[in-house]
Amino acid sequence: MDVTVQVRQRGTLTLPAQLRERYSIKSGDTFRLVDLDGIFVLTPMTPMVPELAREIERARIEAGLSMEDMLKGLREQRERYTEEEAERQYHEQIT
Repeated sequence: MDVTVQVRQRGTLTLPAQLRERYSIKSGDTFRLVDLDGIFVLTPMTPMVPELAREIERARIEAGLSMEDMLKGLREQRERYTEEEAERQYHEQIT
């Protein structure tokens, strides 16, 4: 798509409705503007923490886990990872 936009008062740009609809851009969405020697690139800033928290909560509910069960499983997984990592480092040292 090739469109022309105009800078208005206070530096405001209006994105064409077709682009806003196509990419589900809503009022208040935040973007990063990257200046590549005069070529401007807009990249959406996705709030990852709230999105990840919702995904984790959905997965926990679907699995039928309580918060305590989930935290216990995460602790166990972390312990296994720590043990495996220590073993891997030990083998690297002796070889």
